[in-house]
Amino acid sequence: MKARSAISSLLGALALAALPFSTALAQKPVAVPLLLCPWGCGPTESDTILMNQMIKEGSPVTLLPQETPGYMYNIREMANQRHWTKTAFSTEDVVIQLALKWGGTPELKEFLPERVPIRFKLLYGETWWAQGKFFVTFDPSIKSPADLKGKRIGLGLRGQSDWGVFSRLVLEYGYGITPQNADIRHLTPAALTQQLLDGSVDVAVTAFGTEPSFTEILISPPLRQLEASPKPLRYIGVSKAAIDKVNAKLGTTFLHVTLPAGKLPKQSEPLSLGFVRGFKAAHPDFPEETAYQIVMAVARNAPKMKELHALWKIWSPELMLHGLSEENVHPGAKRAYVELGWWDKVKQFPAVTYPQ
Repeated sequence: MKARSAISSLLGALALAALPFSTALAQKPVAVPLLLCPWGCGPTESDTILMNQMIKEGSPVTLLPQETPGYMYNIREMANQRHWTKTAFSTEDVVIQLALKWGGTPELKEFLPERVPIRFKLLYGETWWAQGKFFVTFDPSIKSPADLKGKRIGLGLRGQSDWGVFSRLVLEYGYGITPQNADIRHLTPAALTQQLLDGSVDVAVTAFGTEPSFTEILISPPLRQLEASPKPLRYIGVSKAAIDKVNAKLGTTFLHVTLPAGKLPKQSEPLSLGFVRGFKAAHPDFPEETAYQIVMAVARNAPKMKELHALWKIWSPELMLHGLSEENVHPGAKRAYVELGWWDKVKQFPAVTYPQ
């Protein structure tokens, strides 16, 4: 009995001695890998700033930004179960929708070789992107994408969701423009911009981002390069009817907007175009508390980060919430929005829906 008592006392002492170590482990921030896009895309820089702010304030969760080939890569990588409980990622509403229903089909296998049948949960919105849903040219004879049959068209790479994939979908399902009736070239943004300047292509995609009120516009370096040319830059819009056709065909939620004149460089007239909504997202198995802490950290830090990077300049609660719904939001994110008093705002905005 004495031996048993001594052993029990020893075990108790060891347990007490281990308490500070256990407490230290419990207090160690949870590190969350965050899949982004190629270096220089914007989020790689803005989310590094967010990581630093989270570390400075002692947040219980820290995001670890990771450069990737892009959003098409991210959605396929997130099909791997090893990411489901520990990784968040940058994506767009339309990327999730296409991966759910169209991956591996004749319509999309060029861009998505297989389906990713996961209804990912949204954490917060970060940017509206327009590239691939309007075009630019120096040719005054091109008035509409319908005029592009037989033309040389510079689009982004097949792994780039907006630059290379959505532009093809808009052209084909909105206007009937395909590689069979036009010279479509998939190039890097820098290369296609230079080819447009050199006259090697007739029309091309370019980029800008914004937020729901269109108060703040993020002009991309390629668009700034076109602005600097002495040639008369012309914007080629995409009609609401074309956006509606694409959405009806694919079950997507491209948003149609008419952008007032003067919002873009050398934009003399209103521009009809489409947008996708960019989000941070995670698998449904991603821990609720971690999702909650991520959203709360963004809500706390975003106002002061407006002065640190252009992507944070467009931040607002409305941008975070636009597109969220009871069906698509992560439960931890919703808990944060309810606590912040913001959740009722989602009723004002069209929700991101997932195809059956």
